Amino acid sequence: MLKPLTAILLALLLMLQFRLWVGNASFSRQAELTEQVKEQSAENQRNQARNTILFAEITDLRTGSEAIEERARHELGMIHPGEVFYRVVKN
Repeated sequence: MLKPLTAILLALLLMLQFRLWVGNASFSRQAELTEQVKEQSAENQRNQARNTILFAEITDLRTGSEAIEERARHELGMIHPGEVFYRVVKN
């Protein structure tokens, strides 16, 4: 009477061990997911730092005219009336 019960328990144990080592919830899959979480966390931190810089720039552009003037000078080459623009070219 113990033989069939032993065989069933052994089969059940083997199925559980298979899932633990090879299946979808295996140790190797857990290690992969842990590594992906670390990579995603690092990327999120980089994006958060970038967003902080962008929000500061947006706030500066909305509140102050100095930032707008600086951008107009550097990106568009605009100058005030009466100013002389000098461009220094490095060789």
